[in-house]
Amino acid sequence: MARLSLLLAAAVALALTAPAFAQDAKTEAEPGSTYIAATHGDWEVQCVRSEFDADPCQLYQLLKDDKDNSVAEISLFGLGAGQPAAAGATVIAPLETLLTEGLAISYDGGEPRRYPFAFCTSVGCIARVGMTQAEIDQMKAGASATMYLVPMVAPDQQIALKISLIGFTAGYDAVDAANIAADAAAAAAAAAGAAATPPTTTP
Repeated sequence: MARLSLLLAAAVALALTAPAFAQDAKTEAEPGSTYIAATHGDWEVQCVRSEFDADPCQLYQLLKDDKDNSVAEISLFGLGAGQPAAAGATVIAPLETLLTEGLAISYDGGEPRRYPFAFCTSVGCIARVGMTQAEIDQMKAGASATMYLVPMVAPDQQIALKISLIGFTAGYDAVDAANIAADAAAAAAAAAGAAATPPTTTP
């Protein structure tokens, strides 16, 4: 749960701010700072510096229209066993998006699946998407997906944004491995702290 909260906060804070990753070594060493750990095809593995020996990460892609304008972004990570969804995705769309229409994602030309927006901030409108294992498998096996947004000024139209799936499998697996290591490091630190704390005695 701590990993989920940390990555959701990072996804919103990093909205359309790629230059924020050009940080000096001192800043990158500080807990809570962000960095790009690796690039797999068209996806980045973005991580949040933690106070432990391993950092939680998410998979990220900036989405552009057919004129190469940055329009939206998507970040996702596996949720692990026992969660209601296999993965959690955060989509950040422009403030001019018609929220009542939500957003839709189609995999390799299939029937689009619709998701609602949760809230808006100064950086855009955020949708938190729970993805099934079948959807993750589609992304791993597919060539591309398409996200559809409806602009507020033209409610009878749709903006189609390509989500490249090049490098998705390698990036998703790398994020999974990083988050398993981060969870283990946090658990080990918590256990060490509990062992070092002397038991309280009742007078």
